Amino acid sequence: MEEVAMQAWWESSHLAGANAAYVEPLYEAYLEDPNSVDPEWRVIFDKLPVVKPEISEQSHTKIREYFKTLAQETKRGGGQVSDPELDAKQVKVLQLINAYRFRGHQHASLDPLGLWQQERVPELDPSFHGLEGDDFDREFNIGSYQAGPETMRLGELVQSLKATYCESIGAEYMHITSTEEKRWIQSRLESSQAALPFSKEQKLEFLEGLTAAEGLEKYLGAKFPGAKRFSLEGGDALIPMLKALIHRAGEKGAKEVVVGMAHRGRLNVLINVLGKKTGELFDEFAGKHSSSWGSGDVKYHQGFSSDFETAGGNVHLALAFNPSHLEIVNPVVLGSVRARLDRRGKPDTNTVLPITIHGDSAIAGQGVVQETFNMSQARAFKVGGTVRIVVNNQVGFTTSNQEDTRSTQYCTDIGKMVQAPIFHVNADDVEAVVRVTQLALDFRNTFKRDVLIDLICYRRHGHNEADEPNATQPLMYQKIRKHPTPRKHYADKLMALGEIEQSEVSLINNEYREQLDQGECVVKEWRPMEAHSVDWTPYLGHDWDTSYDSTASIERLQYLGEKMCEFPEGHKLQSRVSKIYNDRMSMVKGERKLDWGAAETLAYATLVDEGYDIRITGQDSGRGTFFHRHVVLHNQADATTYIPLKHINEQQGRFEIYDSVLSEEAVLAYEYGYTTAEPRGLTIWEAQFGDFANGAQVVIDQFLSSGEQKWGRLCGLTLLLPHGYEGQGPEHSSARLERFLQLCADHNMQVCVPSTPSQVFHMLRRQVLRPMRRPLIVMSPKSLLRLPAAVSSMDELSNGRFHNAIREVDEEINPAEVERVVMCSGKVYYDLAEQRRKSEIKNVAIIRIEQLYPFPHDCVQEIFKDYQHVKDFVWCQEEPQNQGAWYCSQHHFWTVIPKGATLRYAGREASAAPAVGYASVHIAQQQALVNDALTIDSNS
Repeated sequence: MEEVAMQAWWESSHLAGANAAYVEPLYEAYLEDPNSVDPEWRVIFDKLPVVKPEISEQSHTKIREYFKTLAQETKRGGGQVSDPELDAKQVKVLQLINAYRFRGHQHASLDPLGLWQQERVPELDPSFHGLEGDDFDREFNIGSYQAGPETMRLGELVQSLKATYCESIGAEYMHITSTEEKRWIQSRLESSQAALPFSKEQKLEFLEGLTAAEGLEKYLGAKFPGAKRFSLEGGDALIPMLKALIHRAGEKGAKEVVVGMAHRGRLNVLINVLGKKTGELFDEFAGKHSSSWGSGDVKYHQGFSSDFETAGGNVHLALAFNPSHLEIVNPVVLGSVRARLDRRGKPDTNTVLPITIHGDSAIAGQGVVQETFNMSQARAFKVGGTVRIVVNNQVGFTTSNQEDTRSTQYCTDIGKMVQAPIFHVNADDVEAVVRVTQLALDFRNTFKRDVLIDLICYRRHGHNEADEPNATQPLMYQKIRKHPTPRKHYADKLMALGEIEQSEVSLINNEYREQLDQGECVVKEWRPMEAHSVDWTPYLGHDWDTSYDSTASIERLQYLGEKMCEFPEGHKLQSRVSKIYNDRMSMVKGERKLDWGAAETLAYATLVDEGYDIRITGQDSGRGTFFHRHVVLHNQADATTYIPLKHINEQQGRFEIYDSVLSEEAVLAYEYGYTTAEPRGLTIWEAQFGDFANGAQVVIDQFLSSGEQKWGRLCGLTLLLPHGYEGQGPEHSSARLERFLQLCADHNMQVCVPSTPSQVFHMLRRQVLRPMRRPLIVMSPKSLLRLPAAVSSMDELSNGRFHNAIREVDEEINPAEVERVVMCSGKVYYDLAEQRRKSEIKNVAIIRIEQLYPFPHDCVQEIFKDYQHVKDFVWCQEEPQNQGAWYCSQHHFWTVIPKGATLRYAGREASAAPAVGYASVHIAQQQALVNDALTIDSNS
């Protein structure tokens, strides 16, 4: 076992594999004198495990053994014995090669402005390794370096290493533990094939891309001076870069590309890559409003879709709509890609490519970036890798001091957490940009992992065109004013090489300007969109349509209930789970009423049986945070899992449920993206506790609640947010119901508080069967999951439907004798009903409002027909007065009570915190609010 553990440790260590030639001589020096090596290496070697303490380790390496064997063979063959000094030099040559692989990027020419001064690296100087003078004319074995023959003159080798690792591309990949991935990158960077020249036709395409990028910005600057456009100028290479990326993706089998980016350069991408008509953009600048009924959004938030012709066929492009929250669009893009892959039934292919475009300060500063990196290889969220491009203009808003924007050398260092290769490239060298883009895509397609391209450029104007950048970056902008544009830089280079004439450069400029004047599409690869695999037509134009059938026969429900309780013989369940399933089977057979978990699971069974797909993610979703769901059964004998809902019938819909990564913001954004690309079926995000949605508030505010108004994007995402006051303290009591109600307008979402198992059954089915797609926010229960009173009959599931409001159900309450009507939602109903029963109160009716938005005016008014004589109405809630539904929904309550009636509040007093932290205080408060709601003052 000890040898196996040592072998596993050694194989995973960064001291092994391709790095051996560099590390072993250092380790030999350490064995002779620990103080002879750098302190960082001494710490690493000190921590190496000791295999046999009783035997001191000897100084020897495989490389020396190799040369010893070579010398012996040479001697036997009559040749000359190798020179020990030359052998030592050979080791130093291999160290030099590895030094360039590790740190060559620090000497690369990456900054177009020449302002970025990186620390000089001694290890990249041959003299650091004792290589100098005559050594440069000697032939050395170059080991795994793939620049040509097995041996090279040292002088030629150094030139080759500089050309590979220290020119316009700086490659960081030696942090990757996979030897296969490192060697793959080395073969692409170091081989002679890596520098094959581009054809004149290709170079003209690159020049056309740079001309388009610059031409649009200058045109907009002249036509709409001072208007915000978040210019791409300085990072113009992004346009030929994206086009080259899409072309290569199409050649490699991609059928769809989904792009996410913030403001910088977005208008340029819309026009020069996706093919949006320039006339439409000019109209937006001129303030002409489209015919859409919604609020609309600023032009640099808009999305777009088109088809793009490649050698591999047309590729569908989609640029995701994006609010002002910078990096938040990244998980949205990945969710959309996952939905498209699932729909194609090819999750492990390269058919759908995600591209995310970042800002240099944002990628390092926004936490959602770390969350999406962490999700990249997780089961629920993997999409086969993402090509991540950083438009690195070296300025964060108005901050150009690196010490103020991050704590790392590069803004892309965050990618190392998932061992993504990172390619830094000088944006003024468009050919290097295209080469590294092709390399990045091929890596992504080969290894299904994320890859980063750091496009190092500059920002010719301020943060926006009305900003004055010299105020905070005087030296940088003095340099920028004198610096030629990327288009001019490349055109001058081609003319100097005699590959193009000035007349051709002028012709390209003039033709692009004429296209802009015409107001049409300027992308020659643009093609009219063909019909795609998702169709939103059935879900358009429906506003809370009730024409759907949610009924199911009891026989069918019993059959499906038995199927969802089946699991293989020998699949040993944990004792508590086994009891849940035994009880669930009794419920299905009608021997007892159904609890929450049984009804919820039965809703899923009916939907997949009808061919609908279901996707559920959340922390502990498989079992349920409160131990109620258990749709994933864990074998206690071998830890295998079985999901009965995957085995309902052979033609059923897909059922997927995942315990997600410990994230709210990125996961919720991911699921939003998923549902915007997949209208059919049920997609659920479940918070472990309702207050966890606090960490995803930006997604709720800027996507869920307003996406339809701003962008016309429909979304049927369901949020299950555990909510209820049960003495668990301030954080785990409230899902902040009031925040959702504050966001409600224009029928943008549904906010429901179901109080019975049958209600959750019909609510989930309604979300799928009703031909309308809007978010569903559910204040889901905790204690009600096992409350004996919170049960439903099979008949209520079979013949019922979701009730937006529930009338008084106690047959002993005579409407004519009612003097007070209490309205409430959620768990507090059961506290009110129990106290009323104990106190034998007969003159108070309790009405449950199960859907708080859209408020069910007609339904409640129908119920209140029995209480037109009542003048005393109360809204009772568990939440403090400044929270919950009281302030946000009070205007709805007034519209449904009889004319002349009064309405008052019963509940906790206003509070800065959602709940108290002491159980005794909680109980006293709860009892007080229940008594207040039920007790009629005889003096009033």
